[in-house]
Amino acid sequence: MVNNSTIVDVLLDRSKNQSQQTAYTFLADGENESGSCSYQELDLQARAIAVQLLTKIKPGDRALLVYPYTAGLEFIAGFLGCLYAGVIAVTDYPRQHIKSLTQYQNRIADCQAAIALTTQELANRVRGQLIANPGMALKLKALPWIASDKVDLDLASKWQQPDITSETLAYLQYTSGSTGQPKGVMITHGNILHNSEVIYQSFGHHNRTKILMWLPMFHDMGLIGGVMQPLYAGLPAVLMSPIALAQKPFLWLQALSRYQITTSGGPNFAYDLLCQKITPEQRASLDLSHWEVAFSGAEPVRAETLAKFAELYQPCGFKPKAFYPCYGMAEATLFITGGNAAKYPAIAYLDKTALTEDRVVPLEQDRPNSKAVVSCGYTWLGDEIIIVNPESKTQCDSDCVGEIWAAGTGIGKGYWQREEQTEETFRATLANNPDKTYLRTGDLGFIKDGELYITGRIKDMMILWGRNHYPQHIEETVESCHPALRKNHGAAFSIEVNGEEQLVIAHEINRTDLRNLNVEEVIGAVRLAIGEQNLANVFAVALLKTGSIPKTSSGKIQRRACQNMFLERSLNTVGQWQQSEIPDTDITDLAGQFFSD
Repeated sequence: MVNNSTIVDVLLDRSKNQSQQTAYTFLADGENESGSCSYQELDLQARAIAVQLLTKIKPGDRALLVYPYTAGLEFIAGFLGCLYAGVIAVTDYPRQHIKSLTQYQNRIADCQAAIALTTQELANRVRGQLIANPGMALKLKALPWIASDKVDLDLASKWQQPDITSETLAYLQYTSGSTGQPKGVMITHGNILHNSEVIYQSFGHHNRTKILMWLPMFHDMGLIGGVMQPLYAGLPAVLMSPIALAQKPFLWLQALSRYQITTSGGPNFAYDLLCQKITPEQRASLDLSHWEVAFSGAEPVRAETLAKFAELYQPCGFKPKAFYPCYGMAEATLFITGGNAAKYPAIAYLDKTALTEDRVVPLEQDRPNSKAVVSCGYTWLGDEIIIVNPESKTQCDSDCVGEIWAAGTGIGKGYWQREEQTEETFRATLANNPDKTYLRTGDLGFIKDGELYITGRIKDMMILWGRNHYPQHIEETVESCHPALRKNHGAAFSIEVNGEEQLVIAHEINRTDLRNLNVEEVIGAVRLAIGEQNLANVFAVALLKTGSIPKTSSGKIQRRACQNMFLERSLNTVGQWQQSEIPDTDITDLAGQFFSD
């Protein structure tokens, strides 16, 4: 790739040498082209926005970016305009209701935003709501809102290249908040460039690569994978609104087929959606033979999902070896590990009971207690991961589960204005080597044959009757135990009852099953399945109305929010069961099962 030190250098190079090439094509409704832009047009817009910004704020200030899901090209121009001004971009998602509009207050206060960028339409809506609601937070009212899509392009002639380097902060990427309060990760130009090169090499991208992304651009996967990767590599990208996918999943596959896309993907739930919602007639219209990299990340990758998807879509030309499980997080810009894009991902079959004891014990695939864990590959370009005992801060043996620690050029500089949490998370050291620092990911896993396998998260881990239990494993059990339970829309968490940790299940019901729901039957199926498959006792089950389980803006289930809402009795339930007391017989029987294994 061209040797550039900042993203501004990259776009300047593209606008000079590939000026008329289409950079991005946007499908606002997921089907029809609502706009496109060349590198030259993008450079012009970024220059003009930068000049406009610097009439109100100075380099190093923070600008809040809030764009509707249907304004993809406007978001890109606004984001790059911030970088062209040396201003730190802060991405956020568009709130739809007046009550949630006040949530911007927390983000504004946390990053000390000096200005907000959006579209004219959204700016008018925000101003109207502020006028109609005089009691709304003062910081939100005081913040200037600029409509970047109405900036005078003639301003571009006044632009001067900012004094920035690879170490300059480009933006703050806020964490999802799935396990706590969102925090702003400080990402530099150098972090972006390194991560972009890692993705380019690991995905096996080439000059014929075509990228499609539907994930929201305020999300690290959407921003780095869908916006920065195409720009960095000079590759054409087709972008869609995530709303289009949610409303009609077929549109993703239709666009893949129509544009002969080679790289696209999303979290595991998106592939499940395509297995559940697409008709045989729709599949028959598809040509997926060009799809070379079907990446899967942001949540645990399930072997069952890969197998089901391959079975359904091989007749459409889909090649199973295109599956590309990968692992990353906002604290690492995006990408940490990924495998060989030319091979089907490795799958380890392990003893499920041993995993609860943090032991890695291989087991034949067809054994009843066998658990499939999909490899997320390995590091690239000198980056490093190690598996560490989070208590002793020593490296784990290869047959043990521990916390994943990472080091490399893609790791962010820490959390904005949170020195104590930065020290704890970004500057961890091994007990026997205080000179090298690592990022503590908070994720659990192990390394086998040089490849990383993810097993869960430390904060979500539950200890039930002396054994560790990953909520993901229990959630898999639950969603498969009764057809009325909605796939990928449940949470397993624990609460304290009389000094003991007890298991609670909160799970949505399919919309079509709400009217004739047999609550007792579903709850009975949940309790029986968890007892048989996870050897755990269920204290309470809450069956939820469709669409009501708390999620992050990127679609992750918020287990901690579920826990709080359960305790506050604020979950939107359609049925609930809870033990009035914990029978001694249950405890005795359960303990007997545990310790006889």
